Amino acid sequence: MNSEGLSVRARVESIDLVRGAIMIVMALDHTRDFFGVPGQNPTNLASASAALFLTRWVTHFCAPVFFLLMGTGAFLAGQRRRGALSRFLATRGAWLIFLELVVVRCFVYQFNVDYRLTMLLVLWALGWALIALAGMVRLPIALIAAIGAAMVAGHNLLDPIRSANPLWRILHAPGVVLDMSGHVVFAAYPLVPWIGVTALGYALGTAYTWPPARRRTFLVRAGLAVTVAFVVVRGLNVYGDPAPWTHQRSGLSTILSFLNTTKYPPSLAFLLMTCGPALLALAWAESGPPGWLRPVLAFGRVPLFYFVVHFALLHALATVVCSVQYGSGHWMFASPDLANYPFTPPPGWGFSLPIVYATWVSVVAATYPVCQWFATLKARRRYPWLSYL
Repeated sequence: MNSEGLSVRARVESIDLVRGAIMIVMALDHTRDFFGVPGQNPTNLASASAALFLTRWVTHFCAPVFFLLMGTGAFLAGQRRRGALSRFLATRGAWLIFLELVVVRCFVYQFNVDYRLTMLLVLWALGWALIALAGMVRLPIALIAAIGAAMVAGHNLLDPIRSANPLWRILHAPGVVLDMSGHVVFAAYPLVPWIGVTALGYALGTAYTWPPARRRTFLVRAGLAVTVAFVVVRGLNVYGDPAPWTHQRSGLSTILSFLNTTKYPPSLAFLLMTCGPALLALAWAESGPPGWLRPVLAFGRVPLFYFVVHFALLHALATVVCSVQYGSGHWMFASPDLANYPFTPPPGWGFSLPIVYATWVSVVAATYPVCQWFATLKARRRYPWLSYL
């Protein structure tokens, strides 16, 4: 294999490694959703412990990094299928929306099909981000980057606007978009900033056409610049997040307040805080994963497959534990409400953080063999339908 072939393989591995790592971390948050103590707000510094806050905070990196790398992956896919890229992105986006509303929502999140509560979550936003990107890919890269930067940096200018318009809640401010006849639809992932992150990720893809040394230098400089920008923007406390940080009763609590940026919708500070270290991680991964990290690649190569499998496993495991502990698991099938999602917990339900962490590790370990199998299948079989999983 020539040097160019080695470069391509290494760069794909660097992306898969970072994506795989954030997919593993993502499972920690979902494990806490199913097995943690209900009603605890991990970002409420008045009541949450530092351990609980940080357990939630570390998972903040997952969505921004995934949207960013989804855009980068779209660019790299376009190098192989330029003429069909727009159609592929649009159809894959529609598929993700279908998965969110029908398959994952009914059979994974809630284990029921009554549609009393529909949450428009990450797959919904990913789908629309791909559809929006499908409309942008014929534009110059510089213009796509400018559109993405404007969405990310400027959307907080719209925070003072208060509107119950369903379209506004879908695009900018999370909230109920439909409440009728016992059926509620809630948009948790407003689209505008996430589309911006995806567009920036697409522009980032150009760096993966450069020589490795130049790319690594760029990623380090960009990562440091974005991280410093976070410290400056957050430190000024004037713009970039609707929830200013405040001095707390201790130095640690003040640091946590500084890090306590807004995810719904993701503020400028939130995205700077998470994307800066992600770029540095990509630079580090350029040299290739050490042997002990190579299993992480399996999760990064089949992220959608892993997402569905790990969520279903968590829900099924919670159902079994609930049945053993209470003699029934019907709580895991009952329709949740907005305060109890993805399920309505039985009285006294919930476990300490050490048990949550142990469960998380067990679930990740259990999903590894099937993810490795599916990653191998995708590598050996070039069936078109596999690209949608």
